[in-house]
Amino acid sequence: MGITILDKLAKSEFRSRFKLSVKDKDYVKTKGFDVIKKHAEDFIAKRIAPAFIKNDGKQTPMRNHPVFVAQHATACCCRKCVEKWHGFKKGVELTKSQQEYLVEIIMEWIKQQCRDI
Repeated sequence: MGITILDKLAKSEFRSRFKLSVKDKDYVKTKGFDVIKKHAEDFIAKRIAPAFIKNDGKQTPMRNHPVFVAQHATACCCRKCVEKWHGFKKGVELTKSQQEYLVEIIMEWIKQQCRDI
């Protein structure tokens, strides 16, 4: 098995600092992965997918929802990070498959964080 994007992100000093809090994990446990995935799909579609985002670079809070934390950990937080880490050009609307790719990465990171619940 090759090195995945999550392996590469884990080697980033900045990205590797992000962890789900007990409160975040409890929220995931209460809501379930299907609901959390719906939240991720919504956040990506509205905050990341558009070609131009008015407050790009500041649209994703650093806490208060497990998906927000995961977006920072997986470099799915703004178009600059998405371009740098995932290769999706800034200034071009993300396709449905690109959005699904980002959601998959976010959800895999969340699942890894929640192995103990």
